[in-house]
Amino acid sequence: MVMSKFKFTLLMLVFTFPLMARDVPKVIAHRGYWQTYGSAQNSLRSFERAAETGAYGSEFDVQMTADSVLVLFHDNTVRGIAIQGAPYSYIKDIRISNGECIPVLREFLEAARHVGTDMKIIFELKPHATPELNREAARRSVEMVREKKLTYRTEFITFSLDAGKELIRLAPEIPVYYLNGELSPRQLKDLGFAGLDYHYDVMRKNPEWFNDAKKLGLGVNVWTVNDPAVMEEMADRGADFITTDVPSDALIQLNRIKK
Repeated sequence: MVMSKFKFTLLMLVFTFPLMARDVPKVIAHRGYWQTYGSAQNSLRSFERAAETGAYGSEFDVQMTADSVLVLFHDNTVRGIAIQGAPYSYIKDIRISNGECIPVLREFLEAARHVGTDMKIIFELKPHATPELNREAARRSVEMVREKKLTYRTEFITFSLDAGKELIRLAPEIPVYYLNGELSPRQLKDLGFAGLDYHYDVMRKNPEWFNDAKKLGLGVNVWTVNDPAVMEEMADRGADFITTDVPSDALIQLNRIKK
């Protein structure tokens, strides 16, 4: 008996589907790829090394000094100096662990323009002391990204709701993700965020947020995932992105899942 075209197509789908590659999360290097020789967190070298891995993006932390200079540094203080409470001149000569000076955002973005041109710039704007400072830091950040003509490569992330709202208002063309973990996908959608960027424990406690976000067209990023078992768990639950300290290892692990 001759098999109908419809039945043949259906049969092929049944046998082929299990062999099809799975969608897996894209990898973001947390503070760049800093666990390598000659690198350091939030350094230009860590950004360059992240690009070498083929990661989707490289994340870095930005905060504003008392005289409104934007710099890359994670902690609130360096050598006992409160970064946001001091003028830039107080920290400009301080070197990070790989010998680089604390990067100034303008110089960092200028260099980044020529590094990993397909890699996304995952720009975390740190919270500041007041709503006014959060909004000023957001405004200056947007101005800097536009000055360097990097809007097409940039994605903003922030723990500050004030800063997030201002980034959305000033640069609706740039995706903004929220980090703090207390808002539902519906709340984020209503505020104009592009997605949620939450610790994986937050997502474990609210597993329905994966599907809720998908239905609303929001992206889902989870951080900071270094354990291969957690990477696979988050991939299975539907994460779009995984932020990790070990981007090279993560890419290998996730490619195994894909197969």
